[in-house]
Amino acid sequence: MNKKHLKVGSLAFVAWYVISKPEGAAGLVNNALSGLGNAAVSVSHFMNAIST
Repeated sequence: MNKKHLKVGSLAFVAWYVISKPEGAAGLVNNALSGLGNAAVSVSHFMNAIST
């Protein structure tokens, strides 16, 4: 099995998940983006703390 097969399999799984459970997929994306936003805020607070 090579990387191409893994990519195609992963894309197929994501497509299946989005089609079969759209609410769950939306929640997953929302949680991921919320986590990234929280990380950005934390880095911003850290940078402000070390610059003062």
